[in-house]
Amino acid sequence: MKKFFGYILSPFAILAFFLFLVIFHPVQWLCLKLGGYSAHKRSVDLLNFFLVHTAYIVGNRITFINKQNLPVGRPIIFIANHQSLFDIPPMIYYLRKYHAKFISKVELTKGIPSISFNLRHGGGANIDRKDPRQSITELVKFATRMKENNWGAMIFPEGTRSQDGKVKKFQSAGVATLLKKCPDALLVPVAITDSWKMIRYGLYPLNTFTPMKWEVLEPIEPGTTPVDELVQQVEDRIRAKVDPQHA
Repeated sequence: MKKFFGYILSPFAILAFFLFLVIFHPVQWLCLKLGGYSAHKRSVDLLNFFLVHTAYIVGNRITFINKQNLPVGRPIIFIANHQSLFDIPPMIYYLRKYHAKFISKVELTKGIPSISFNLRHGGGANIDRKDPRQSITELVKFATRMKENNWGAMIFPEGTRSQDGKVKKFQSAGVATLLKKCPDALLVPVAITDSWKMIRYGLYPLNTFTPMKWEVLEPIEPGTTPVDELVQQVEDRIRAKVDPQHA
C-alpha cells in the first residue's frame, strides 16, 4: 500500500525538491555576491529547510534529536552513518549554527542546481577519490579553514550508503587528516535511522508514511587517544542506536 501511494505522491515531492534547487541557485549567487559568506549561508540554511519538508509530501516523518550541549565557536567533526541522499538536508538545517561543511566527491561540484554551487563556494572539501594526493591536500586545506573559522565538518566514514540500514565499517583516514591539522575538534556521532526506507524502491516511487530519525549522540573529546580507537567508539555508539542487534 505504501508503494502504491508512492506512485501517486512521489511526483509532487520530486518536483518540489527540484524546484527548490532551481529557485535557490540564483538566490545563493545573489546572496554570495551582495552579502558574502553570512548571507550565502543563510540562503543555504533556508534551502535545506524547504528540502527537509518535501519529505512530508509523501507522508514521511522526520525526527531530529539533539540533547547534547555542544559548544558554539569550536571546531566539530560530525560523524554519521549514511543511508540515503536525504541524510544531508536535515543535518545541514538542524545543525546550522555549527557551520558544518561536507566532504564531498568532486563530481558533485558540477551540474546540480544549488548543490554544486554550494559545494564550490560554501567552504567544504571536494575530493577526487581517484587522486589520493588531491584528496589529502583538499582535506588539509579544509581542516585549516575549520581551525581558523571554528567551523564544523560532516563525514560519512562508511564510504558508501547502506541500502538496508545496517551500519558498515567506519574508515578513519578522513577524521585522522582533519584532527592532524585541527587537533582540538570535538567528535560528535550522529545516528541516522530508517532514512534508507524512503528510497527502498529507488528514487521512484519514493516510500511513503515512513518515520525517519536523526539523533546527535554524546560527543567524544579527542585527547591523546589514537584516531582508530576514537572512530571505533563513534561507530559503536551509532551501531548501538541504529543496528542494536549487531552492536
